[in-house]
Amino acid sequence: MISVSNLSLRYGKRTLFEDVNLKFNHGNCYGVIGANGAGKSTFLKILSGEVTQTSGSVAFTPGERMAVLKQNHYEFDEFSVLETVMIGHKELYDIMKEKDAIYLKEDFSDKDGERAGELENRFAEMDGWNMESNAATMLSNLGIKEEFHGKQLKELDGKQKVRVLLAQALFGNPDILLLDEPTNDLDIDTIAWLENFLADYQSIVLVVSHDRHFLDAVCTHIVDIDFSKMSIYSGNYTFWYESSQLALKQRSDQNKKLEEKVKELQEFIQRFSANASKSKQATSRKKALDKIDLTEIKPSSRKYPAIMFNNLGREAGDQILQVEKLSKTVNGEVMFKDISFMVNKGDKIAIVSQNSLATAAFYEVLTGRDQDFSGEFKYGVTINIADIPNDNTSYFEGKDENLVDWLREYSDTDKDEQFVRSFLGRMLFSGEEVLKNVKVLSGGEKMRCMFSQMMLKHANLLLFDEPTNHLDLESITALNNGMKDFKGTILFTSRDHALTESVATRVIEITPKGTIDKMMTYDEYINSDDVAQLRAEMYK
Repeated sequence: MISVSNLSLRYGKRTLFEDVNLKFNHGNCYGVIGANGAGKSTFLKILSGEVTQTSGSVAFTPGERMAVLKQNHYEFDEFSVLETVMIGHKELYDIMKEKDAIYLKEDFSDKDGERAGELENRFAEMDGWNMESNAATMLSNLGIKEEFHGKQLKELDGKQKVRVLLAQALFGNPDILLLDEPTNDLDIDTIAWLENFLADYQSIVLVVSHDRHFLDAVCTHIVDIDFSKMSIYSGNYTFWYESSQLALKQRSDQNKKLEEKVKELQEFIQRFSANASKSKQATSRKKALDKIDLTEIKPSSRKYPAIMFNNLGREAGDQILQVEKLSKTVNGEVMFKDISFMVNKGDKIAIVSQNSLATAAFYEVLTGRDQDFSGEFKYGVTINIADIPNDNTSYFEGKDENLVDWLREYSDTDKDEQFVRSFLGRMLFSGEEVLKNVKVLSGGEKMRCMFSQMMLKHANLLLFDEPTNHLDLESITALNNGMKDFKGTILFTSRDHALTESVATRVIEITPKGTIDKMMTYDEYINSDDVAQLRAEMYK
């Protein structure tokens, strides 16, 4: 168990946490959520001892082992991949190293023999003889092939390093597991494996993630950081979000009787509890939901940007986009080849690939930013395009102006300051904030500015390449709703499973051998045996 008592953390005049009192119990997975800058990662660092709190205490059940997903990707560069994973179980690793060092001694004494015997017994009790094979299995499950296990970590690329460090954290089944954005740079199959692993995990897990599907799949509880306080709620992220929105709606209806409010909440919990039967954590989540105290459900104070694209301007005709034998090679590597498809009016197409560089290159071609390709594509004459690129640096680089002046450049119809301010206001920039210089914007603030300029274009075809980058959960949810409600046509790529599943009506996978094109939802696509066979052929 972890017990947090009267915890506070202050940086000068800024209070991050104040008088936090929480308990974390075995068998539960806690998703830590909060706005950007609320202190999610900092809280995990306090628990791990990396950051010292201003006041209060954190207590652990004696003898329990903690593992943390390392964020320093260079810390183990001089170690082999396999050894890096085994270091995750420090006590067992230290026993192995001490034991091996004793056996290498040239002047082996009786005392050394006694110590070696003690270490051998302890090593066997801790299943040390299966240490290497268990580490190798963990690596393989996370997509690191056996040919890399003996290499030094510095020889791997960034995405591979992330997986090795995740294997290190998971290795040896720690009693307490702290994971900060564990799905970053993982592919669909690896995320699915991790979801299954954590859903069955019986120890304490605290996880920070912007992936709502992942939080829904693994979490039994949500830890909400808001106004320097922390509260624990039973259920996964969707349950927290929908129940908090229901509570907010009820609070705004001052005339509703208490009995009616309670009944509405009870009916909601029963519906959600029934849906839990389809979850990997059906049993534990059902128990958690059955124990919910209705008084614990409170409205969230979160602010959600208003991302709405439905002012289409000109209505699109039937000719949207025709792609014929589009191919792209970068430094001798085939990104995609012979890509052909026709976009239908109203399609919401998820563009996917095993290679994220391929999807980024594909959008660079479609938006005209990259002219070095073979094949052709043609938009209909009625089409007005707006896009969100993977890298928006060019929109802000070299700019020395405030948000109003920056956004005014993208308004073709109305340059009035109040008109422009209204679009910034929808993105939660209000008052003096709109006079902030674009040079000092955070990644999340830049993305909200990009959505503002996109909304101003009144486009009937939207292109998105990883639009959830740098966004907090509130902005991701607002974007998700805006894309679902859009009446036009969308092509998009996103690592956010929940967004892709809820928006896409069609999936097109671009590969070095052509396309896989299916009129189905994302979950139907990734669970299709037929698609799996096609993918195996395309990536041979």
